[in-house]
Amino acid sequence: MIGSLAKVSDDHQARLNGDRLEESESKLQRIADAYRVLIECLGEDPNRHGLLKTPIRAAKALAHFTSGYEISLEDIVSGAIFSENVDELVVVKDITINSLCEHHLVPFVGKVHIGYIPRGRVLGLSKLARIADMFSRRLQVQERLTKQIAGAIQEVLDPKGVAVVIEATHLCMTMRGVEKSGCTTTTSSVLGLFRSDPRTRAEFFSHVNRG
Repeated sequence: MIGSLAKVSDDHQARLNGDRLEESESKLQRIADAYRVLIECLGEDPNRHGLLKTPIRAAKALAHFTSGYEISLEDIVSGAIFSENVDELVVVKDITINSLCEHHLVPFVGKVHIGYIPRGRVLGLSKLARIADMFSRRLQVQERLTKQIAGAIQEVLDPKGVAVVIEATHLCMTMRGVEKSGCTTTTSSVLGLFRSDPRTRAEFFSHVNRG
């Protein structure tokens, strides 16, 4: 009986996986078709040898750039929250991020600095980077991205405070528009003690600004 139930469960999971694969392939093909139209609108020939596989390559690349939509916060932190009797500042600096500006669909790239003060629970350090990746691999604006990362850490840990700083370069400023290279945009989000206590906030920023 148990073996029969296990087989039914396995068959059901296999069907679900098959449905997801079919849906994913269908979505990729629709994106590839859109890229083909875009190439034609630019005056190029999508059947030219160098462009023949560009639509599907670009579709796969875009799917990767926006893969954060397929991940949930629960998927990331599951099993990685640990009870620890600590209440001192934890800082992880220089987490590399790559995102797409939702206004022009061009990249912005930079680094995230995260700090939090535990309230008896800590999160596996790599999970902080994964949270940053999850939100950055979506269509974004930097201001919202900063707030989302801070809010997610607050949600899963309920720490005494969270602080997030992002420093990024936006290609929509360097490749178009004002075309100013070397510009960096800095945004921050501070919650809990980092907002209410200037000394705690200053301690975090001293770590961020330290070379």
